[in-house]
Amino acid sequence: MSKKIGIRPLGDRVVVEPLSEHESGKETKSGIFIPDTVDKERSEQGVVVAVGPGKFNDDGDLLPMSVKVGDKILFTKYGPDEVKIDGREYFILSESNVLAVVE
Repeated sequence: MSKKIGIRPLGDRVVVEPLSEHESGKETKSGIFIPDTVDKERSEQGVVVAVGPGKFNDDGDLLPMSVKVGDKILFTKYGPDEVKIDGREYFILSESNVLAVVE
């Protein structure tokens, strides 16, 4: 799942495409999907579409990223910055704001 989005993140930054209501599971037990107009909270799940090279430690060694393009992740609610590219919404966040990879 590699797609060109025109963003190359720097350092330990990750570009994430947020999941839709259907993909993120905002569904009641009876099968009703709750639209964004009811739930104003932004998505905390997404798919990684680009990753930076990593972060340098104090010794100058490059620490590799632990997420990769295509990973479905959970991230902190208030960590990401929102950007729009070609009419699509993306989040840019530090790898430290990634909580988990959904398997």
